[in-house]
Amino acid sequence: QVRLVESGGGLVQAGGSLRLSCAASVRTISNLGMGWFRQAPGKERELVARVSSGGVTYYSDSVKGRFTISRDNAKNTLYLQMNSLEPEDTAVYYCAASRTPVLIRPDYWGQGTQVTVSS
Repeated sequence: QVRLVESGGGLVQAGGSLRLSCAASVRTISNLGMGWFRQAPGKERELVARVSSGGVTYYSDSVKGRFTISRDNAKNTLYLQMNSLEPEDTAVYYCAASRTPVLIRPDYWGQGTQVTVSS
């Protein structure tokens, strides 16, 4: 079983930055596909970014050029650097992991962390 714990959410003004972290309680994350999802009120959960076990990244069009996903296998931690935040980025952000190299259908979820961007 993999337990994922997010941190780093909060309230920020538009144009500001936040860095989310996701700590995994597992021997190693090196063989897991990992990523970040978000869910805004009244909307479906959507994929924001993912990184494969080999380090290949993918971003949704809405965050491309503003967000950066990274992983530190030595620390069993996933990150999401969010810059130039917009009110539309307001959502609960979830860390996810899969037993496959590329995160397609998550096997594990974190509890979520709230990100609120004020205009």
